[in-house]
Amino acid sequence: MASKYVDNAEPRHIQRFSDVAGEPKRMLVPIKVYVTKDVVSLEDAIKPLVSLVPDVKQMVWTVQQNCDEPQDGLTSDECAAIMLYTMEWTPRENSFFHILNAALRDAKRENLVPWYHYLRLVIVALSKLRPIARPVYRGVKMDLHYLYPKGKTFVWWGFSSCTTAVEVLQSEQFLGKTGARTMFHIECHSGKDIRQHSFYPTEDEILLLAARQFQVTGCLDSGNGLHIIQLKEIEPPFPLIDFVLKVSASVPQGPQKWERDSSV
Repeated sequence: MASKYVDNAEPRHIQRFSDVAGEPKRMLVPIKVYVTKDVVSLEDAIKPLVSLVPDVKQMVWTVQQNCDEPQDGLTSDECAAIMLYTMEWTPRENSFFHILNAALRDAKRENLVPWYHYLRLVIVALSKLRPIARPVYRGVKMDLHYLYPKGKTFVWWGFSSCTTAVEVLQSEQFLGKTGARTMFHIECHSGKDIRQHSFYPTEDEILLLAARQFQVTGCLDSGNGLHIIQLKEIEPPFPLIDFVLKVSASVPQGPQKWERDSSV
């Protein structure tokens, strides 16, 4: 059977960097993820996703082959959880990141329930990587500047793949140099350098976590259809994504007790 993942040598594996047009245009209810105390294995975490993500078992097996010697103090499961997010599939709509981000952007928060264990595993993994404070970039071959006026504050609910190498976005395989294009210049303070855990390790990929808030600090018309939106990451007054642990039931079959998970 032919492989369905996008190979490292192909230019199309930068699709994650343009996954921005689907973000909701209004504030959603914050995300609460209810989990049990123990972080489960990746194979267990994806069991509820088999009916939602085509070929997810094959995806997991594929990334696990590259996670025998994980870096940065991560376990093999934690490394594979990050790598699973980065791997692009054919067709694009079947990519793990595409389906996950669609669920994170869905106003129906109950649709996130099957993702709870994976979300906890991948965010525990990312929490072990030191935060990066530096400019990063992402973009899309569309004119979105009208959605980002100066001073606007907004949330990107999905995970955001960015690059530190602006020339990547200027390549013909991505934004190119003509036509309607929007490039985001982002001053982040909580990005994670995932090159050691990416399915495409040659990319200078910085991952911004789900449910991060930003403010538009500038908008530049650079000509030839290119708009550059300047953003800075800001802290919301309340958590936009929270992990809640099941502690115990007060009596058999009684109401469950929960507490905030301090590990993520």
